[in-house]
Amino acid sequence: MLRTIGSIIPFAAFADATWKPLKILAPALLAVLTAAAQTGPVVLQSPDQALEISIATVRGDAVQPAGGQLAYRVTFRGQPVLEWSNLGLVMDVSPALGTAVRIESSQASSQNEIWTPVAGKASPIRNHYNAVTVQTVEMAANGRRLNVEARAYDDGVAFRYVVPDQPLVHELRILNESTQFRFSKDANTFPLISRGFETSNEDDYHELAISGLHPEYLVNLPLLLEVPGIAWVGLTEADIEDYSNLYVTASAVSRTLAARLATRVEDVNTNTNIAPSFDPKADASKVSVIARTPVRSAWRVLMIADQPGRLVESNMVANLNPPSVIGDDSWVKPGKTAWDWWNGSQAKGVGHAGMNNETMKYYIDFAARNKFEFMLIDAGWAAGLAAAPGSSRRGTDLTKSIPAIDMPALVEYAKSKNVRLWLWAHFRDMYDQMDDAFGQYEKWGIAGVKIDFMDRSDQWMVNWYRTTAKKAAEHHLMVDFHGAFKPDGMGRTYPNVLTREGVMGAEYNKWSARITPRHNVMLAFTRMLAGPMDYTPGGFDNATRENFVARNRAPMVMGTRAHHTALYVVFESELQMVSDSPDAYDGQKETEFLKAVPSSWDETRVLNGVPPKYIIIARRKGAEWFVGSITNWDARDLDVPLNFLGSGSYDAEIYADGPNAAAQPKDSVFEKRRVNAQTVLKLKLAPGGGSAIRLVPVR
Repeated sequence: MLRTIGSIIPFAAFADATWKPLKILAPALLAVLTAAAQTGPVVLQSPDQALEISIATVRGDAVQPAGGQLAYRVTFRGQPVLEWSNLGLVMDVSPALGTAVRIESSQASSQNEIWTPVAGKASPIRNHYNAVTVQTVEMAANGRRLNVEARAYDDGVAFRYVVPDQPLVHELRILNESTQFRFSKDANTFPLISRGFETSNEDDYHELAISGLHPEYLVNLPLLLEVPGIAWVGLTEADIEDYSNLYVTASAVSRTLAARLATRVEDVNTNTNIAPSFDPKADASKVSVIARTPVRSAWRVLMIADQPGRLVESNMVANLNPPSVIGDDSWVKPGKTAWDWWNGSQAKGVGHAGMNNETMKYYIDFAARNKFEFMLIDAGWAAGLAAAPGSSRRGTDLTKSIPAIDMPALVEYAKSKNVRLWLWAHFRDMYDQMDDAFGQYEKWGIAGVKIDFMDRSDQWMVNWYRTTAKKAAEHHLMVDFHGAFKPDGMGRTYPNVLTREGVMGAEYNKWSARITPRHNVMLAFTRMLAGPMDYTPGGFDNATRENFVARNRAPMVMGTRAHHTALYVVFESELQMVSDSPDAYDGQKETEFLKAVPSSWDETRVLNGVPPKYIIIARRKGAEWFVGSITNWDARDLDVPLNFLGSGSYDAEIYADGPNAAAQPKDSVFEKRRVNAQTVLKLKLAPGGGSAIRLVPVR
C-alpha cells in the first residue's frame, strides 16, 4: 500500500495472500501520486501494513513540500524506528546531490512471486513487497536529477539511489553518501568495529549504545540494533554491483549513524596485510565510486521485527538481488566437505602426513565413508613461483601441482568414491591467472575454488567478485570467497557462489582464545544476517575456558561437544566444513549427526533466543527437521515446543550435554524418543553448551 498525506490508496493485489507472480503499475494511481507528491511525503507501506517508509523534503524535522533536504523516516506498528534521516550523494563537486531538491513525481508498483534457490536457508522463497520510485530534481540552475527506489516488505524496508543519465551528468565521482540512520531512541548496538576499509572483517562483536560509539569507529555491516520497546533492526546492504561497500560511523547528530563508503584502492597489489587505519577527516576527501550514468547504489537494508530471531529468518537480502544469470545451474551442489588445513593435516596411519597423495586420499576416504560430498585441498598443493619484483610473497602456479600431488589421479580417485574436490587459491595468484586456472580446473574436474586474502571492500574488489563468479560459472566451478567482505545476496544472481568468510571463525582457535561460546551466539544474530558464513565448524577437541590452549596443530575449541555439533544447524553455509581430523570423528556418536545434517534448507525458524545469550534454531529439509541450541558461558534450562512439526509422530535423535559437561566438555549423551507437535522438549545446557536434534517422521 502506498499513500500520500490526506489519502490512503490501497492496491487490491497487496492484500492477496496467494503466491502467484504479480507486478502492478496502475496509471490512474500514478496520476494521483504525481499530483499529490507536491503536498506531502510519499508514504509506502508493507503488504501487512505494519511497516512504513516515508520520503519527503524537509528542513530539520519539518516537511517542506516545496523542496529542501531529501529525507526518509520509518515506522513499525505505528511507532517511530527512524526519524527524518538525510538522503543524498556527496560528489567531488559541490553541493551534495540531495541537499536542495524537490520531489517531481513518484511511481508505485508491487511484486508477489515465489522463486526457488539452488541452495540456502529456505526453499521456495516468497518475494512480496510494495515499491515506489521517487524522482527528484535539484532546485539549483543545473537541475541535476536523483531518484530513490524504495521497497517495503513485511520483514523490513530497503532503498537505493539511482542517478539517471542526463544532459549534464554522465560520470560520477562519489566521495560518500549523505545517508543517515537517525534512530528514535538511543538504540543498543552490537557492532563489529573495523580498523580500516582493507579488512578481512574478522573481529569481536561488542555491545554499545549508539551514544557510546566514537566518531573514529568504523562499524562494519551487518549491524544488529535494538530500539527499546519498538523493534529489533538489522542494518546491511544488498546487490552491491559496481559500487563500494557501506560502513557506518557515529554522527554528531544525536542517535544517528552516518554512511561511510569504502574508498578506492588504486593499486591492486596493495599489501592488504598492513591496512591503513580509518581516518574520518582524511578519508572524507577520497573517492569511493567512479561510474558512468545510470548509476545505482546497493540497496540499504533495514530488516525490522519485534524479535531478533525474526531477522535471522528474513530473506530480504536475497530477494533484493536479481534472478540467476548463469542459465543451467544443475551442476551447482551444496554439501559438506572434509578439510586438511585446520587440524594440521593429521592422518592416523599415514607415514608422512602432509600435502601429498597419501594424505589427501586419507581425507577423501573419510569424506566417502561419511557421505560428505567434497574434500577441500587447502594451501600448499600448487607449484611455486618466484616472488614478483618488489614483493616478498612467493606466488604459486595455479595450473600445476607440486610433485607430491597428482591432481588428475586424486580427482579420479575421489570420483570413484563419489567425492569431488575443491582447491584453495590466493587472491593475487587468482587475479593473475584466473582464465588459465579456471580452464585447468574444468579439465581436471574440480568442483570449486576457495579464494582467500582479498581483504578489501572497495568498488574494484566488488567488481572483481562479480567477474570471478561469472567466469567460474562459465567453467562449472563453485566459489567460496574467504578473506572476504560480507555477503550481499549475490548467491541469487550467481548461485555457484555458495558461501564466504568475512567472520572471525574457528581458525582463530589455532592462535588465540577469542572464539568463545558467547562469540558463537553473537554471530548467529549479527554476521549471519547478511548470508552464509564460512565459520568452519567441527572442532571435537572440546575444552573448558580454563583448560583451553591455543595451538596450531590439533587445535582445541571452547564449549561442549554438543555445542559444536549444534553449530551445523545454527550456522548457515551451503559449503559446510567438517574441520577436524578424520581421527577425531571415528567412533564418536555425534558423527552420525554430521552424516545426516544437510547444508542447505527448505525452511528456517528461530524458536527462541536473546543476543548474545542463547539461540534455538529449527531448520527443515524435506520432511526432516533439525534443531540446534547453543548458549554462552551461562548454564541454561530451555523449553523447546515442537509445535512447528507436521501431523503424526517423529523419532527425535537428541545429542545433548552430559551430566559432567561443565567440567568435561566432551561428555555428551544420546537419547532417542518418540515426539509429536504437542511435545515440549526440556533441554539442560551446560556452560558453553548446546544440543543437536534430528527429527525424523515415523513412516
